[in-house]
Amino acid sequence: MIETRVRPRISRALQAAGRVLAATGLKPTHLTVLGLLVTVGGAYLIGRNVLVAGGSLVAVGSFIDALDGPLARELGIAGPRGALLDSVTDRISETAMFAGVAYLVADEPLLVALAVAGLGAALVTSYLRAKAEGVGADGRAGLMGRAERVILYCLGVIAGFVGPMLWAMVILTWLTVVQRFAATWRQLEP
Repeated sequence: MIETRVRPRISRALQAAGRVLAATGLKPTHLTVLGLLVTVGGAYLIGRNVLVAGGSLVAVGSFIDALDGPLARELGIAGPRGALLDSVTDRISETAMFAGVAYLVADEPLLVALAVAGLGAALVTSYLRAKAEGVGADGRAGLMGRAERVILYCLGVIAGFVGPMLWAMVILTWLTVVQRFAATWRQLEP
């Protein structure tokens, strides 16, 4: 929902950020890697039960990662290699996020299982988008894109509501899998 409804409304601000960042000499790859490292650091802190700092770092890392595309477009170097790197680092970031939470709740098997199920749903959601786009369909349908997952995750962790966050994540993200599959299915010829 953020990808289709919010991002178009904030595109000017993102473009402006891209212009500012272009003047610094940073490259999009720098932002992609920095966003990944900050997010992984936040996930580590979450695993160590430093929830506010860890959740805040995950949010900051994800925000940094959101700026690589506008910077690449500003520099005129947006391309498939950058998109590939961004997509892979996004999956690594989400894996780290769920691993951090799983480590945090390691003594509660149900919550560990929810963390695994949440990660699985996140990966399938991303796979469905890539597969849909690979066959010429729009694969952005559903409630819980990456931005929504990161927001829910960070809010749940920072507020200390890890269990409820995991339940909501699993339910809403698997619902998104169904929505995304159905929407893509309808777009394809039999």
